[in-house]
Amino acid sequence: MEALRREDPRRFGRFTVLARFQEAASAVQYVARDTGTGELAVITAARPALAAVPAFRRRFQAEGRTAERLAGGWVTPPLETGEGDVELLHTATEYVPALPLAEAIGIAGPLPERALRILGAGIAEILSRVHAGGSVLQGLAPGTVLLAEDGPRLTAFGPLGAAAAAEARPGGQLSVRLGYLTPEQVEGKEVGAPSDLFVLGLLLAYAATGTTPFTEGPPEEAARRIAEADPELDAVPEELRGLIAGCLAKDPAERPTAGTVAAELALEGAAGLARGGWLPERLAAAVADQEARVRALEAPEEAETADPAGEPEDAVPADAVPGAAAEAPEDAPVEAPVEAPATQTPTDPGATAATTSAAPDTSTTDTAPGSGDIGEDRGTTRFLNTGPKPPQSDRATTHLALPPGLPPAPGTAPAALAPAAHHHTYGSPAPYPAAALPGSATTAQGNNGNGPMVALPLPPAPAPPEGSATSRRTLIAIAAAAVGGLVVGGGSVAAIGGGETAAATDAKPPAPKPRRTLPGQPPEPRWSYSHPASESTPLTTALWRDRLLVVTSESQASAVDVTTGKRVWQRADAAKGQAAVVAGDLCFVASPTEFLWLAPKDGTVVHRVRYADGFTDLPDLQVGRLAGHSGPVIWFTGSRTVTVKAPKPKKGKKKAADKRVVQAYFFAYDIVRRTEVWRTQVPAGRVPGTPLYRVIAERSADLLVRQDAVTLTAAEVKAAKGKGSIRSFDQQTGKLQWTKQYGTAGPEAAVTGDEDGILYAGTGAHLQSFEADTGKPLWRVEGTEGSAFGTPLVAGPVLHTTERSRQVGAVERESGRLVWRRSTEVPGIGNAPALTLSSSGKTLLASDATQVTAFSAADGERLWKFQDIGTAEPKGATVSAPYRTLAVGAHIIVQRDRAFYAFPVA
Repeated sequence: MEALRREDPRRFGRFTVLARFQEAASAVQYVARDTGTGELAVITAARPALAAVPAFRRRFQAEGRTAERLAGGWVTPPLETGEGDVELLHTATEYVPALPLAEAIGIAGPLPERALRILGAGIAEILSRVHAGGSVLQGLAPGTVLLAEDGPRLTAFGPLGAAAAAEARPGGQLSVRLGYLTPEQVEGKEVGAPSDLFVLGLLLAYAATGTTPFTEGPPEEAARRIAEADPELDAVPEELRGLIAGCLAKDPAERPTAGTVAAELALEGAAGLARGGWLPERLAAAVADQEARVRALEAPEEAETADPAGEPEDAVPADAVPGAAAEAPEDAPVEAPVEAPATQTPTDPGATAATTSAAPDTSTTDTAPGSGDIGEDRGTTRFLNTGPKPPQSDRATTHLALPPGLPPAPGTAPAALAPAAHHHTYGSPAPYPAAALPGSATTAQGNNGNGPMVALPLPPAPAPPEGSATSRRTLIAIAAAAVGGLVVGGGSVAAIGGGETAAATDAKPPAPKPRRTLPGQPPEPRWSYSHPASESTPLTTALWRDRLLVVTSESQASAVDVTTGKRVWQRADAAKGQAAVVAGDLCFVASPTEFLWLAPKDGTVVHRVRYADGFTDLPDLQVGRLAGHSGPVIWFTGSRTVTVKAPKPKKGKKKAADKRVVQAYFFAYDIVRRTEVWRTQVPAGRVPGTPLYRVIAERSADLLVRQDAVTLTAAEVKAAKGKGSIRSFDQQTGKLQWTKQYGTAGPEAAVTGDEDGILYAGTGAHLQSFEADTGKPLWRVEGTEGSAFGTPLVAGPVLHTTERSRQVGAVERESGRLVWRRSTEVPGIGNAPALTLSSSGKTLLASDATQVTAFSAADGERLWKFQDIGTAEPKGATVSAPYRTLAVGAHIIVQRDRAFYAFPVA
């Protein structure tokens, strides 16, 4: 830190600037205080000369939005992103006491194994979320990783944030130089997700050894070694060497995925492994010391009267700011960093620095269409039918945290927060300071790509050693955003590391402190349960009276106590179950061949009805999945194939061939009395198979039922003129009462209904409500561009909506007025998230193939996100199964593949 200069702004909106934090080529960081709350913040202010370039502004703002989408866990939610005009363009983040990785290495040397695992797992968790959305981060660099009391933090979310230099050029061009290269960049190939893993490998190797895994040398030679030479990993802990070597594989296809790295480094996740403290004592003391100095800062006076020396009278004297020191003026020549002992600073990896100029940027750097929330100028979201309602508060679930302190100048006492030498030819919104660079590193006077860039080595994440566990689970912070709108060049490899190993020392860990909840991170799961791999992937999951989680698979059925997460019993009798429902005091399971009633205590089969025995007049009946259930009654479809004899031919005529005809039925069955209530014959649908029905609304007099489009015949689709049909069946007799179409809702459009006889159906890109009996349209909600609505969820006076653009919202059922609409922050168009409401009705869960996102049901505030790494196989494969959620009491059970978690929710 240092005193404010004359040219430094004193205010950024509601923030009062207290002192300079650190400086880079593209931005200056300030410590500031929120005048409203008194909380400390770090302001990253873009240099006006760069902010005047449209390409820079768009990239600066886009990377801030990426930080918002990375909300939770190891990314601190931004307070403001990309705010202000050219002169005051800035990002504000909560101040988090933390040390840049280079400073930590300078203070305490290489990190122990446990800290290395936590560091690598935390960063890999973020990368996993980025890559799940189809994006590449390109934000790892020595100055973009911080070590905080509770775990690592990432502070850059794109190439600009991790750049080693940025320069405005004539004609509105922007030149950006990255500080490190990967083998594919050296060879001029496309950068993908594996590039992030290579840099992570460099980061971990540096953190483990304090030096680069590649021999240093001239830039061209260093680049060649990165592309061709094997990394030197002898000093890396043996337990991590294989994983780091895997990350540093020359062939991107041979590198592990981010999910695999996270799972192998920390089975319980970085947050779980870090519980009770993770930093070595000297680093923990340095973090606490930094926090004390920052909190001691006071705001300078607003008046600015120049003194004879040219400094403002109200400027904070350098000696008044803890750890501050005088700095060279802007036009002073850049001085090379002082040589430091090899044990305290990284050696120069010697990678070359490439420079690319970007023409004026005319592209948008926003996310996929419809990714914005209400209040943002993105998508087509708007309030309907009534005057606009002010958007509700939407606490971001991601944070653009910035380095809260400077590394000590080489040669100074390790614990001191020494000032960085003034240097303005490298950097980005989250750069590393010159004082943190190795003594052998050099800096370029210009940004023309001819001079060598600073090089700090980044080590790879270790591959799992033989015999290690292959199944790992972890919580991850979400991340994703396309890198676009700016062309950047490669640069020298830079790396900084930090961490402690799982079995690093016999010393007792420090007494656990009260755990601080990380913004956007899910609450601690009450329990987790992993379904044995030998029992195959679960087919169905259901709750029995909020006491048992019943899991069926190809081989058997199991029951898990929802209070403890312990398996109570397992039975082969109920294998291949298609549904599990409460049947009085028993658990009912429907399988492809029979109905079973199981004792909840031990899974014993109390009663069974084989279809061949229970429906004796319908031999060879094949039962489809349940269409729905209410109380003791279930509804399902069944079919059978019969041979119809051809009539006896007339004299002299040839006999016609017998015909095979499919007969289909819709059933109501009482699972408590174990008797059929009614059946009605229905169109057979596509042959062979059973028409699959879904009850979309249960009314006092009838059921409203829809047939899955995949079981409709071409003739049925043609007869309906391309529209979807809803059928009404009498509750008492099963008689078909009517069949209707609604608006432009197609056969595959999402549709549901309520007890009042109102249907809600997707019509093109919109959601529309209809009177079920008349087909009269009532209101319409416009969807986001390029999207379509998924199946909504009725919740009292509100209808919760979901879209393929990953938007979730709430609409008043009576008026259609949009109450709120928020993004899950998963980019792109995919399947609409499935919705689950907590038992209290206060928390809405949106589940898709990427994550589970929790929202406040009342106002749409994003609360937290969860992503499970899945099962890490030896060759790096991870599961891609979608998430499922079940509400049980004060908990939500989240399932992905064979893993289950119980989270407490409001």
